[in-house]
Amino acid sequence: MLSAKRNTAVFFKTLLVLGFGYFFWLMLKITLEYIPFNPEVSFLMIKQTEVLERPEYLYFFYTHVYTSIFVLFSGFLALLRRNFGVNNFHRNMGKLYTFLILIFAAPSGIYMGIFANGGLFSKISFIILGSLWWFSTLKAYQLARQKRFKEHKQWMWRSFAFTLSAITLRMWKVIIVYLFHPNPMDVYQIIAWLGWIPNILIIEYLITKKHL
Repeated sequence: MLSAKRNTAVFFKTLLVLGFGYFFWLMLKITLEYIPFNPEVSFLMIKQTEVLERPEYLYFFYTHVYTSIFVLFSGFLALLRRNFGVNNFHRNMGKLYTFLILIFAAPSGIYMGIFANGGLFSKISFIILGSLWWFSTLKAYQLARQKRFKEHKQWMWRSFAFTLSAITLRMWKVIIVYLFHPNPMDVYQIIAWLGWIPNILIIEYLITKKHL
């Protein structure tokens, strides 16, 4: 019985790593579209008003895009809680993850949320998302400093749930467009909330059931 449980755990961990690897590759491909700098590619094509009228917009946009890919990678490695034979690897990945979110990714995301597509409904969601992302990461960091590692782990999972919104938002977009073919602005209003609320609800459920 114990062996069967161990094999099941290994199977799901392997599935998790492979699944994350696939979606990380997709996110990396999206990031590479913005190298070199070109304000007339992909998502920026529908943000030309901000690009032309707000010189700072591109700085915040590129800051968010370029740091978020490292946030995804370092956060995933930190949550694996392995050192892989490297001293303090887990701790250093956690520090990198925390630093990038608190200083770059979350603040730039909040700024971009102010100009999100889909009107006020979408803007409110992205601003809330960015704020909760920043707060949960700070809370996880503070708890680690206090050596309250169980609570630290739970808050890191909350933070990573918000981090994963970069992936889940795009997954929901594909599903909704494929099934319902809605107006593009309606899609933004829906995925703005679907991108992160189910993520955090799942984490809260797992924490409540003491699985995390």
